Amino acid sequence: MNTFNRRTAVRIAVVSFLLAAIASPIAWFVTQESTEESTVSLAMEESKRMLQHFDALTLEGPQVAEHAQQAARTLAGGLFDIAEIYDKSGKKLAEAMTPDGERIEELLPKHANPNYTAASYDSIQLPDGRWTMRIFVPLQSPDGQPGVSGYFEGVRIMPAWQREQMLAGALTAALMIGLASLLCGAVIYPVVVHLSAENEKKTREVLDSHISMMEALGRAIAKRDSDTGAHNYRVALISARIAEQMGFSSAAMQSLIAGSFLHDVGKIGVPDAILLKPGKLDEQEFEIMRTHVCQGEEIVTGMGWLDGANAVVAGHHEKWNGSGYPRRLQGEGIPLSARIFAVADVFDALCSKRPYKEPMSFAAAMGILERDTGSHFDPAVMAVFRPMAAEIHASLLNRSEDEVRALLGEQVRRHFAA
Repeated sequence: MNTFNRRTAVRIAVVSFLLAAIASPIAWFVTQESTEESTVSLAMEESKRMLQHFDALTLEGPQVAEHAQQAARTLAGGLFDIAEIYDKSGKKLAEAMTPDGERIEELLPKHANPNYTAASYDSIQLPDGRWTMRIFVPLQSPDGQPGVSGYFEGVRIMPAWQREQMLAGALTAALMIGLASLLCGAVIYPVVVHLSAENEKKTREVLDSHISMMEALGRAIAKRDSDTGAHNYRVALISARIAEQMGFSSAAMQSLIAGSFLHDVGKIGVPDAILLKPGKLDEQEFEIMRTHVCQGEEIVTGMGWLDGANAVVAGHHEKWNGSGYPRRLQGEGIPLSARIFAVADVFDALCSKRPYKEPMSFAAAMGILERDTGSHFDPAVMAVFRPMAAEIHASLLNRSEDEVRALLGEQVRRHFAA
């Protein structure tokens, strides 16, 4: 399992467990409340239906107390352990209890005389651990007259089996929701991995096209300058090695590598008579040669993924002491990527064979770089490059273009794919 898949699996698992941890208690609570309300609703409907069989529902007349007591005894012997009936003023007309109701009456919380218009209930846990439901039902006149004609209040001691059944139902619902959350995560994971693989494939294709175009442009310029493309690979590799030690981010590294390949792209606009002149350029010719920097800027600026190369393209001929061109930038006013590239470019030029010169020894090349540190080169960049210079030189010595390209390939893909 690669890093992305492992990270995706962990994240989906964490989210699934969090969802299960949140949803399961909610499902447990909602199911329990729903079961309680269903039980209460059934008790309310049954009590209303039973009360309709008694004239006491009108709660008025000479035999109201007798009818109310008869209704209370019937209810207390059926759905309820305690049944109480009140008139519309809140005066108790009748009360009946089962033996269990008599034992718990003193344990129930006291309340004021009834005065409500909507049915409700209380779920009460008694001190001895038993669970009771206390139901409050306003009674309506049988003739449909507005207002309340009386009140019925009943207490039901919920049997242990019913309580266990309700808890089991709530627990089952919670477990089902939790399991569904986990299964959802398990189903989503392969879908995300598949989509990621497809996206990664497309990204690699785009990346390959970008790198190929960058390399092609670099080689085309090198060929015009009577050089091979290996120079671009070497300076890109050396620059990247220095930049890694200096803590460059992937985005900054992409810009540096692109700039290293394309640093001389502006030479496209320099006439062959000047670009390929075997001898030394005169001042007028050198001024024309210098224009390749500005022309290179114009080429890479605004080209999306190539835009990051601008810093190296624009600043690779600037010098630490301000004597470079075209802007005569000085010190840290020169972009860091251009300062890094300047060291890599000169080092490779000194150590490489060219049509007009033989390669310089490592010691001689480092002597020139040390001499020009503080004038041409940034001392901080040289301080980073100095300890690794010998190892870099040995790894690049007598390497072909394809070999150098292979050395750079892994590094390029790591930073461009980040």
